[in-house]
Amino acid sequence: MFAKGDYIIYGNSGVCRVDEIGTPAGVASADEGRIYYTLTPVYGTGTIYIPVDGKVFMRPVISRDEAERLIDRIPEIREDTCEHRDQKLLANHYKSFIQSHECEDLVQLIKSIYARNQYMIRNGKKAGTTDRQYMKKAEELLHGELSVVLELSLEEVPAYIARRLEENGRMG
Repeated sequence: MFAKGDYIIYGNSGVCRVDEIGTPAGVASADEGRIYYTLTPVYGTGTIYIPVDGKVFMRPVISRDEAERLIDRIPEIREDTCEHRDQKLLANHYKSFIQSHECEDLVQLIKSIYARNQYMIRNGKKAGTTDRQYMKKAEELLHGELSVVLELSLEEVPAYIARRLEENGRMG
């Protein structure tokens, strides 16, 4: 069980702060006597009420050390070569990376889409809608988590990653 003040990953909403634990007052859909987390998305709006025993994926955010180790390993994380031309199959493939809720999988997806887009550009084509949508979602989820654990603004994350890789002589 999480504690009040914890930062967690909640489904595909990204990083949320646990503001309260208990039965929310004034929420018509809340089951009487059931315990809920009251979550506030860090990079979103609204309030989320979810039973502590709910079915939606939740995990604590990674630690600062884990984030820095992940960034250091970015050059070693291999792109996934996906040759699907069917956009539905491609979207399902990309969705599997998002739904793993693992930072390394998000890095792999970002690198894979980036490599695919570079290939398309070299061949006189532009990135498809599916590629753009999943790249944006993967970056939002990854950068959101990294910004919280590294105590950076969302906008500072890409420069931090580049600087750390450069300092380590490991451009990815």
